[in-house]
This record gives sequence, structure tokens and C-alpha cells, in this order.
Amino acid sequence: MIMYLLMGLTAAVVSYAATWGARVVGHRLELHLPIRSRDMHSTPVTRLGGVAIFLGVMVALIVASQSFFVKDIYRNNFSPWGVLAGAAVIVLVGVADDLLDIRWWVKLIGQSAAALTVAVWGVQMTIVPWVPEPIYLENETIRVVLTAGLIVTTMNAFNFIDGLDGLAAGVAIIGGTAFFFTAYWVHRNAVLLDYSDLATLITAVLVGSCLGFLPHNWFPSKIFMGDSGAMLIGLLMASAGVVSTGQITSGLYDRANGISTVIPILLPFAVLFLPLLDLGLAVVRRTARGRSPWSADRGHLHHKLMDIGYSHRTAVVLMYLWTGVLSFGGLAFAIFPWQIVLAVDLFATLVMGLVTAWPYLARRNEETPA
Repeated sequence: MIMYLLMGLTAAVVSYAATWGARVVGHRLELHLPIRSRDMHSTPVTRLGGVAIFLGVMVALIVASQSFFVKDIYRNNFSPWGVLAGAAVIVLVGVADDLLDIRWWVKLIGQSAAALTVAVWGVQMTIVPWVPEPIYLENETIRVVLTAGLIVTTMNAFNFIDGLDGLAAGVAIIGGTAFFFTAYWVHRNAVLLDYSDLATLITAVLVGSCLGFLPHNWFPSKIFMGDSGAMLIGLLMASAGVVSTGQITSGLYDRANGISTVIPILLPFAVLFLPLLDLGLAVVRRTARGRSPWSADRGHLHHKLMDIGYSHRTAVVLMYLWTGVLSFGGLAFAIFPWQIVLAVDLFATLVMGLVTAWPYLARRNEETPA
């Protein structure tokens, strides 16, 4: 645990300092796009924060490769470098979009290139979770295609929720923390010769980098992470999820004091539920209107929260709470009896649903004639 926390701290320190530098450079060189109709800010703000988050991740992974305990992850294993290479590609694509506003299909090609980099040289899906038995993927081409597709989907999901100050970074911190504890818990409770784990390391440095970035990004934001940061978070989250899911067939979960094999399947979906829901609703909404699924609009979940009466900060906090309920509600299945967890999760979801709808219900009540 100590080494993972040190790597996360390294990422946080580098990210915080690099974000300050990106703010200065972006302001002096006026590296920002004109304000768009769907934007939630009224003054130009630079979008170079993703570069700072990437620097935090990169430095931490390089330091980890030479550090006690976590360096074992790199032994005869090119996967960490493959993930880092894919991260570098997506940050370059994101910076191009943040500065030049490139066409959606050009960005999609760049996303595919980054995802394929990870899938070929980093991590690959080896099984597809299914009931009653997982489906084993023997063909490498199929593994690469499915892995790349998952990464591209997750990148776009995170990119879609990055619409309010501090939202994407906070969601990544909360969901990533739940993911980190699950991966760490499993390895510490299993009988292994080597407890080091790539998924745990990735989530540790991701959470650390986002923690370093968030103080600069909290409302009113002084810098945005831009597409480069949001897509980077999605790529790293998906990569960690692929690693965890691939461990189902290793017997690791069977040796971890009864921790259910459903956890590596459930948790990634729980962590990514809000981004994936927002992505799915956006695709349906835009397609129904005869528009491209990639065309931007002002209909995301965070926009709807503000439309029904939430302020900028309270909308962000509400999305944080939803992420916490879903991700830690999924994590709880690894610790407590599933019957109790299910009941508590359903109750928490009901309460959050009422809290979310309260401004709308209150307004409807005021408008109802006596």
C-alpha cells in the first residue's frame, strides 16, 4: 500500500506543478478556443490541463519502474509502457482538438490509434464476462479489436461528462479510488508470491494526477483538462478494467478469501455508469434528431441538472455523490454479504433519486394551483 500511495503522491505533486505551468503558458500564449454556445463559462480558459495530468502519470510510472516492490510489475512485461504509449498518443490527439477543434472523424481516427497502441503493446481482453461461464478469446485479432473498442467507448464516455468545472476529475478520483481498493484488496488477500499489480498502479497514479489537477479546476476553473485530459482518464480507466477482468480466469479471485469473481465485472461498470449512461443518451438523442452522434449539444446530464435548478457547484457535488454510491456500492459486494449490500444500495439509489429530482418536484408543487 505504501508504495502505491507514494506513486500516487508523486503523480499528484507533478500534476499540480505542471497544471500551474500549463495555466501560465496557456494564458500568455492565449491558447484557448472561442467560447461556444454549449460552454458553461463566460471567459476564455485554456484547455491544456490534460497535458499536466499526463505528465503526472508519466513521471509516476517511470519512477515506479525503478522503485521497490512496484518495479516487479515491469519485469518481463511491456504492458505498462504500452499503456503509457497509448496515453501519449491520445494526449496529442486531444491537444490538437483543444487548440484547433478538429473534425469528429479525425479525432475518432486518433482515438482508434491510441486504443490500438494499448491493445497491441499494452493490455488485451482475454475473456468476455458472461453468465454462467466467461467466454475465452483465443483469437488475438478479436482480442485487439474488442479491447480497442472498449477503450474508445470509455474515452468518449468520459469526454462527454467533462462539461462542468471539476466534474470529470472528481468522478475519476472517486471511481478510481474504489477501483484501487478493490484491486489492492484482492491481491493482498490472495496467496501469491508477487502482490504487485498493474491495475492497482494505474488507478493509483490516475487518482493522484487528478488530485493534483483538481484544485486548479474547481469552480470557478482556472484551467480545463480539455479533450486530452478526459480521453486520457477514459483510456487509463479502461486499461485498468481490462487488467482486472482478465484476472478472473487466473484463479486469483478464488484464492482471495471468497471475494466474488463478479467484482472485476461489476465494478468497472459501476464506476463508469454515469459516463456510459451520458454517452448512450447522447447517441440516442442526437441520432433521433438526425444528427451525428459525435455532434456537440447542450443536453448532457450535468446540463439537465442545472436546467432543473441546481447551481454549478451543487450539480458537480451531486454527480460526485452518484459516483460514490455506484462505485463504492459495487465495492461493498467484495466485503459484505450481497443481500445486505443490495438492500443498502437500492435504498441509497432511491434516496439519491429523490434528492436529484427535488428541485423539479418542488417547482412543480409551487406551480400547482391550490
